[in-house]
Amino acid sequence: MESFIVLHEKREYMTIFVDMDEVIADAYHAHLDIYNQEFNAQIKLEDCFGKEFWQCVPEEHQQSIKDHTRRDGFFKDLKIIPDSQEVLEALSKKHDVYIASAAMEFPQSLREKSDWLDKFFPFIPWQNRILCGNKHVLKGDVLIDDRSKNLGPFEGRSIMFTSPHNTRVTIFERADTWKDIADKLL
Repeated sequence: MESFIVLHEKREYMTIFVDMDEVIADAYHAHLDIYNQEFNAQIKLEDCFGKEFWQCVPEEHQQSIKDHTRRDGFFKDLKIIPDSQEVLEALSKKHDVYIASAAMEFPQSLREKSDWLDKFFPFIPWQNRILCGNKHVLKGDVLIDDRSKNLGPFEGRSIMFTSPHNTRVTIFERADTWKDIADKLL
């Protein structure tokens, strides 16, 4: 029993949960690109700081934006947030890394998100992927997320990953890039 306690106290690894959308998968730019193409608009990312993307368009177009995530294929081809692959692979060699996405909000996204992870993050096995509804059930050391509603209830270290919609939030530790995450956790 004594040796177990000593080993447990020397534990150096952490359990790290990482959100998908706006943290490793660039859904915000996808909304912007789809909207600009479909409505022949010229909205730029800088126009959106501090706002959800749907808040950046005329009221008569807002439902269209909200419906993007319900479209088949929306999550399939999202671009990767720069440096996320390299940093997550390094973290996964030292820690228990789980992808935690509130995917149940968009049930058609489950297959697309799983396939996307297989393609771009194959070093995170399916056993370490949590496609859930509410993230309040997560128990671990670190949560990296772009949403206050997920970071607030988390009992461990909460790191807000910068996305245009959260630029005015100041109550959480912040990471603007995956290099910032590497500096904090590697």
